[in-house]
Amino acid sequence: MTSAGTLLAAASDWIADHPTSLPGRIAALRQGVPRGAMPPIVQAPASPATVLAAPANYAGQAHAWCRALERADSEVAARNYALPSPFGFDADAVVPPAFFHNSRRWQRAQLTAARGFTHFLSESFIPPFGRLDGRDLERQLDALDGVDVAHLCHGTDVRRPSLSRQRTPWAPFEEDHTTRRLETVAMRNLAVLERSGRPVFVSTPDLLSDVPRAHWCPVVVDPAQWALPRERRGSPLRVVHAPSKSAMKGTRHIDPVLTRLRDAGAIEYRALSGVAHDRMPGLLAEADVVIDQIGLGSYGVAACEAMAAGCAVLGHITAEVRETVRQETGRELPIVEVDPETLEGTLVALAEDPQLVEAAARNGATFVREVHDGRRSADVLLRTWIRAGEGSRRA
Repeated sequence: MTSAGTLLAAASDWIADHPTSLPGRIAALRQGVPRGAMPPIVQAPASPATVLAAPANYAGQAHAWCRALERADSEVAARNYALPSPFGFDADAVVPPAFFHNSRRWQRAQLTAARGFTHFLSESFIPPFGRLDGRDLERQLDALDGVDVAHLCHGTDVRRPSLSRQRTPWAPFEEDHTTRRLETVAMRNLAVLERSGRPVFVSTPDLLSDVPRAHWCPVVVDPAQWALPRERRGSPLRVVHAPSKSAMKGTRHIDPVLTRLRDAGAIEYRALSGVAHDRMPGLLAEADVVIDQIGLGSYGVAACEAMAAGCAVLGHITAEVRETVRQETGRELPIVEVDPETLEGTLVALAEDPQLVEAAARNGATFVREVHDGRRSADVLLRTWIRAGEGSRRA
């Protein structure tokens, strides 16, 4: 690079870099970052196999998968970094947005450190090094020369609304601009997967329909964290609905039914939103039933947490997803099937027969211990990627 080019690059970094530029300082102040603070750089531990996952950590899952890998294999050391979560999910390192998006120094330093890992798990098509290389995901991953890269898909990043509508009549996708945008984004990301040829994992079983060559890496919850002592179930039935995204969870189908039953005295109904993650175990310990979702036809972290907490979980699950779970695990998915037409009758039946609630809760807790405690997830990652040495570079 010429001297003029070097000066221009330095000037560009000064403008963009967090600790020194006026825009960067303003962003940092808004985020509560002390002036002069330096961002965390996640370095590879000393281990035969090292895994770095970044940067989404949705529902704390990247952190949970890392811990599961380390429990499963003493020769694997795994780390993750992520942007801050409003729900307080655990991460090995939290990178303030002012650094992640604006600091060229942090971006380049983290890229250099990432090259020291043997494996890199790229989450949800989010460029892991902020605006480096113009936020071009493929260029950033190609820059991890010699590192075995895999993709992890979480949901709307690859879920095509057009296919969801074919799978279930209650899919939460209207014919509007938002749905068209989601379809475009999913198609673009699916094209990235095809071009890369790298291993692909999905966190929920329904996504195997969108990415047939993917492996299902089940979400992870800690059963001990959720299995708190609970009061004996009684009457009326205590029902909770706690949607992370109301539109996706089908709250418009659920809330009117629960409100009507509450007003009639048939149930107690508690709607939860914006609750810190560390408060949820205690709140679920006070519930008998959790209504997860009616719309996507699958299940994820929230349903697993509710099952681990000893709640009977109700939701709409497609026959295809139930069969996938059966084939992959040898177990029946113990989520009680409901849809907008059957939800009220099912709740009335549960309210009248506590033994049904107890059976569903007991089966759910067992299922989570066997399928979602991290052992199966670690096995999938180790067997199909970390130990297999698949596709570290483009063909």
